[in-house]
Amino acid sequence: MPDQPAPVPVDRLRFELPPVHDDPARERAHRKERLAGALRLLARLGFEEDPAALATARDPEYADCLWVNPFGRAAAALTPGDLLLVDGDGRVLEGGRRVNGLSFALHAAVHRARPDAVAVVRAHGPYGRALAALGQLIAPLTQEACAFYQDHALVDEYTRGAGDPAECARIARALGPYKALVLRNHGVLTVGATVDAAAWWTVAAERAARVQLIARAAGRPAAIGHRSALAARERFGTDLAAWAAYQPLRQSAAP
Repeated sequence: MPDQPAPVPVDRLRFELPPVHDDPARERAHRKERLAGALRLLARLGFEEDPAALATARDPEYADCLWVNPFGRAAAALTPGDLLLVDGDGRVLEGGRRVNGLSFALHAAVHRARPDAVAVVRAHGPYGRALAALGQLIAPLTQEACAFYQDHALVDEYTRGAGDPAECARIARALGPYKALVLRNHGVLTVGATVDAAAWWTVAAERAARVQLIARAAGRPAAIGHRSALAARERFGTDLAAWAAYQPLRQSAAP
């Protein structure tokens, strides 16, 4: 029998990491490209039925300014050139369309409260909204759901909207240091150190909510224990893990 090939040296195996740009202009272009791509992907996955769906990315240079999708435009066809640059008071600085001011006010408050969050996504899918209607957190029923274990919170009352500054600040405080927030009767809000991570947490929360609702409808699911759930979160619950998990999904959706 022929000899099997020699193992490829580890240092020759590629492993993609989030890109780092020293130039703010290049970082801005990268964030806009990823934000538009995430919005298109979320639309294809069925998140666009909520007209208040919004995704924001912090500008790498201009303080208290965010890039955001315009109000009333289909996310499925958005390009980076369609995005708006909006300041913290909701004024459009670049772009020719209106922004959803009520939804944007909440995003601005979250970005201010979480300087580590490059992106915030609030694109409510049906299962996340169903979980929110029940006022439930994501339970550690699967390995993937453990990414949210003790790393998300619940606003356990219906909020009329996001236009009131005091209410926006209260919701941002409820998020605290976590990656996600269940807004009762609304849906799930997620944040990430990259656009890709925030988008992945939205997808992952929707999938976890779906499994949870199916399992509880079928019987009495067995939750993962505390120590095991924490260990799974350490492995699957970082923003780097989210970025890596998102890449195949992003690539499969590329035009």
